Amino acid sequence: MTGTIDPVSSSPQEWARAERLDAARMVDALHEQAGVRLSLEGACPGGQVGAAYVRWTDGHRSVLKWRPHSRADEMEAGPLAVTEALRLAGYPAPATELIAQVGHAVVMVQELLPGRKPDRLDHRVLDQVLQLNQLQADQLSDRPDIPAVDLHLRDDGPGYCLHGPLRQHNRRSAALERWIAAVGADSRPRLSGADAVHMDFHPGNLLASGGAITGVVDWDGAARGDRRFDLVTLRFGIHGQEIDRGVTERLDAVLDSLPADILRPTWAHMSLRMVDWAIRHFTPLDVEHWLDLAEQRVS
Repeated sequence: MTGTIDPVSSSPQEWARAERLDAARMVDALHEQAGVRLSLEGACPGGQVGAAYVRWTDGHRSVLKWRPHSRADEMEAGPLAVTEALRLAGYPAPATELIAQVGHAVVMVQELLPGRKPDRLDHRVLDQVLQLNQLQADQLSDRPDIPAVDLHLRDDGPGYCLHGPLRQHNRRSAALERWIAAVGADSRPRLSGADAVHMDFHPGNLLASGGAITGVVDWDGAARGDRRFDLVTLRFGIHGQEIDRGVTERLDAVLDSLPADILRPTWAHMSLRMVDWAIRHFTPLDVEHWLDLAEQRVS
C-alpha cells in the first residue's frame, strides 16, 4: 500500500453507517405477516449488510436477506426481474422463494445454491467469469421497463456513493471526488444498454465446487445497462486479494480495451463507492488502500 495518511482525515464515526440485518426479528416478522415459520441457523459469512441461513418446515435450507429503505414492488420490477431473466438463460443465479415488506425494508428468502466461495481467483475461475459476463449480454432487450444503472456521479446514492465523505476526509479523497464530478459532468447519469448488470460482482459473491462456478449471488442491486460494468467491479473486488499470478494483468488488459465512455464513468462510480464506504465504515489505512487503486485510472 502506498501513500501517506493525511493528518486532517475525518473519522468514520462522523458519517452514518449501513444498517445491519436483525435476522431473528425478520424471521418473526415473516411469520407474522406471511404465516411462514422459518428456523434461523446462523449468519452467512462475509458481506457488509448481512444475510442468514434459514430452514423451512420441510427441511430445505435457504438464505434470508434484507434491503433497507426499499420497496418490494420496486425489487420485483428491478433486481428480481433481472435475475429471473438470467435464470431463464441458464445463468446460475438464485431463485427468490419469498419476498415481503417489513417496515422500510424488503425481506427476501432465496435459494441456497451449492458450492462455496473460491479459495482464490485463478485463471480457470477468471475464464468462467468472463464467459458468464458474456452471457449477461442483451438479456434485458425485451425489458426496457427495468431501471438502468444509476452511477451517482453527480449526486448521492441511497446509502452509498456519498460525495460528502470524500470531499471532507482528506486532500487525496477530495481530489478524487473532483475528478468523479468532472467525469459525471461529461457522462450520462445512467448506463445505456440492455445487458443484465450485477452491480456487486466480486469474488465474495461467487460460489464454486470442484473448480467450476456453481452460483453468483447477491443480486439485490441488479439493473439494466452494460455488462462490462461488472468487470470494473471485479477489478476493485480483487484489489489486495490473494489471486494467481497474471490474473490482475489479464483483467486490466480487458479493461484497457473498453471504450472510454464505458470505462471512465464506471471506474469513477466504483472509486466513489469504495472510498466512501471505507471512510464511513473502516480505517484511514483502508481508505488509502482504495485511493491507491482509484487513482490508477484518474486522468
